[in-house]
Amino acid sequence: MHNGLCTDPDDGASEADETEFKSLTREEAQALRDRLPLVSPWRVVAAQAAAGLVMAAVCGGFTGTGAAVWSALYGAATVVVPTALLARGMARVSRLSEVKANVAAFNFMFWEFLKIGVSVAMLAAAAKVVPDLNWPAMLVTLVVCMKMNWLALLWQGRVTTTRS
Repeated sequence: MHNGLCTDPDDGASEADETEFKSLTREEAQALRDRLPLVSPWRVVAAQAAAGLVMAAVCGGFTGTGAAVWSALYGAATVVVPTALLARGMARVSRLSEVKANVAAFNFMFWEFLKIGVSVAMLAAAAKVVPDLNWPAMLVTLVVCMKMNWLALLWQGRVTTTRS
């Protein structure tokens, strides 16, 4: 009986699935960095803020109420403010010349957890902060702003789509 947890070498798996790990040399790593330019985190923050403003205008035009506009703006802020916090925190460490991998990983995890915590706190405070909160406007704007990460990657050409 196959439980899906262990792979039996005789279960039809091809050798192509078993790729060998190869460490890159310094020159190969530099060539890879040159070929794949970094996406600026501030570009992502700007794209999220722009999407939030567009969504606020759409919500205002669609509903005709100021409450929907403020709700959409708060939804955008719930994404933009924590992302800006993460970008600022990561930029500080990336300026250090010799950052060890474990320090960089800890730093990323710290700022990512802080980002999530701030987002959750802002969502929890939404009903008290925004009078006449329009939940659909806030949540739709929040989702659109979060999806801007992928759009920023597409703009940079780092994510490619394949057509069949």
